[in-house]
Amino acid sequence: MSLSKIFFFSSLSFIFGIFLFSFFKIPQTLISLLLFLSFFFLFLSIFNKKFFFFSIFIFFLFFGIFRTKISFLKIEKNLAKEYFGKEVELIGKIEKEPEFGSKTVKIIFLPEERKFGKILIFTQIYPRLKYGDKIQIKGMLKEPENYRNFDYKNFLAKDGIYSIIYFPEIKIVERKAGNFLKSALFEFKGKMKESLNSFFSPPYSGLMESLLFGDEEKISEEWKEKFNQIGIRHITAVSGMNITIFTFLIFNLFLSLGFWRNQSFYFSIFFIFLYVLMIGAPPSALRGFLMAFLFLVAQSLGRLSTNSRSVVFAATLMLLFNPLLLKYDIGFQLSFLATLGLIYFSPIFKELFKKIPSFLSLRENLAATLGAQIFTLPILIYNFGKIPIISPLPNVLILPFLPLLTILGFFISLFGMILRPIAYFLSLTSFPFLYFIFKIVDLFSKIPFSSISIQKFSLFFVFLFYSVLFFLIKKLQERQKLKFLGIII
Repeated sequence: MSLSKIFFFSSLSFIFGIFLFSFFKIPQTLISLLLFLSFFFLFLSIFNKKFFFFSIFIFFLFFGIFRTKISFLKIEKNLAKEYFGKEVELIGKIEKEPEFGSKTVKIIFLPEERKFGKILIFTQIYPRLKYGDKIQIKGMLKEPENYRNFDYKNFLAKDGIYSIIYFPEIKIVERKAGNFLKSALFEFKGKMKESLNSFFSPPYSGLMESLLFGDEEKISEEWKEKFNQIGIRHITAVSGMNITIFTFLIFNLFLSLGFWRNQSFYFSIFFIFLYVLMIGAPPSALRGFLMAFLFLVAQSLGRLSTNSRSVVFAATLMLLFNPLLLKYDIGFQLSFLATLGLIYFSPIFKELFKKIPSFLSLRENLAATLGAQIFTLPILIYNFGKIPIISPLPNVLILPFLPLLTILGFFISLFGMILRPIAYFLSLTSFPFLYFIFKIVDLFSKIPFSSISIQKFSLFFVFLFYSVLFFLIKKLQERQKLKFLGIII
């Protein structure tokens, strides 16, 4: 077995160990037994080299379980829990750009007393707070409460947030810029928003702003409900899955415009990286960017096995730093699976859609969209308890136009600050696409029974679904090989 294969299967073993401890109760005796077996097989490898591979894989399985256990212990031993239910008065800074809703704003607050960890604050929209501001807060510290079947406590804890304060007294101590690069990008982002909104009115302005900056503030509740109803709400959010799909679609867009493959690669990576920085580089977007980057690099090498290994290595690296992502970060799950969908299913759909014209990479974009959708479907059903019956169709119709709109929106915002006539022309170009998207959303939202709610969708069915998918992929790949050799006509 080659070194790359050993590394690949060791990574899978590590990820499986994280999965086991995250979803099942693993007794300490079994963890100790795995460590013992690892050294036992290592000893046997002196007499037979085959046992060395068993030793490596069992060790990484143990390491995955052990690494995850440490992360859960850190949550259990956080010092903030001593102050739950008590009023606290703290000074600290706003660590991230505030997320503004229609009536409230969500803030990630980092106290100077680091024993509290990060604190999630819900407060009024005014006074308008900014990233980097030094503030003093006074309020009741509470433990995050789980609701329904959602483990909100560990969902926040994966990002180092152990407590919540609702509507505290807030006093601005000092207006600070925070990190220079982030502050400059946020200021530039604000100017771009003003420029963009001078060319569009609702509901178009809301969608353009969400595509460019991940802000849903200007999308009305009526349209949000319509997006939810037909299963395309994800297009208005910045997620790892969207970044992954967008990168692939933008890459195909540049190819369709006549750029060489290497040029398309560099332009796509540069554009997406700039986009991720502009929206504040949230962890979900960075993970999606890493997945997409490795996928495009591996794709340029032209080997399917290289693609899948790159994705697994990227996932292993992320989980090494934060194993809680596997269970509590749906964005991580979706970006990982969407990338696998691009690798395994988009070539199959591309072959099926060979009669569809390649104008503006329509065939490639449809294939990529469907591939990503199919691979993420079980996780969406498992987490949200809904089977989106009509969701694939509006997604296929809408998603291929989003990269083009995102690029147009970027240049409209940019030229709106320096060359308004050009920005005005580009805004006129984007109106037909926006009109089409909202017409599709409105049309499909009127269809009854667009989704079916189910009470329980167990892990068993998730495993069964993916087992069938990989079996199907294997058979289709074998058929393609036979067809290539001329055995199948």
